[in-house]
Amino acid sequence: MLEDLFSLKGRVALITGGNGGLGRVMALAFRDAGAQVVVTGRSPQKNQALAEELGSPERVLALDVYDEPAVELAIAQVCSQYGQLDILVNNAGQSRRGFAPEVSKADWENILNVNLTGAFLCAKHAAQAMIAGKRGGKIINMGSMYSLFGPPNVASYAASKAGLLGLTRSLAVELCQHHIQVNAILPGWYLTQMTGHLQNMPLADYVRRKTPAGRWGNPQDLVGLAILLASGASDFITGAAIPVDGGYSVADRLLYD
Repeated sequence: MLEDLFSLKGRVALITGGNGGLGRVMALAFRDAGAQVVVTGRSPQKNQALAEELGSPERVLALDVYDEPAVELAIAQVCSQYGQLDILVNNAGQSRRGFAPEVSKADWENILNVNLTGAFLCAKHAAQAMIAGKRGGKIINMGSMYSLFGPPNVASYAASKAGLLGLTRSLAVELCQHHIQVNAILPGWYLTQMTGHLQNMPLADYVRRKTPAGRWGNPQDLVGLAILLASGASDFITGAAIPVDGGYSVADRLLYD
């Protein structure tokens, strides 16, 4: 039946950086679609809040995705507790603004360590678990519209998100033989805690006017594609990078007054 095609029943999902924002919304959506969901995060307060939402402290793990032994341990823990790992969402990320000629090497490396190297390490160990389990799997990398554009004052973030597209494509080719599909979601401008401070700035209205949909995204707008890429409905989709931005990335001018 059609509903079975999109069901996540019987699947185990790990979502990094899933204790807030878009990650939290995906975690709750995957749970509602039938998956056993585990999320990671670095904030004890946010981790505790989401553990209460998910109904168990075992559903939330403290994790720095750049710490490879910790990543390996977390994935082993998920596999031990639930018997398998079917879905990885590389959602952990951070950004830091700065004029490129003034950005320190340490700040540059910090962003790439989390956003790109961290995604690689999680994908590496998740793929090992999926290959060993012989069930196939799904890896979803969370890119950005800045995977496509050249934004000012966030060169490290843009470089990390552009690099994530190359990682997605290479992993898709390498892992396809093991029936593991790897795709990227490119969110546009969404209303979250991270962007709340922008709502009273000129940028907010500019985004609305340039977006064909005529509005900012709501985190729920991401759910449909996330479930598609996590489910059996996407078994013949791999190496794709799909914007979910209301058309922002294809508009070449302002559309609204």
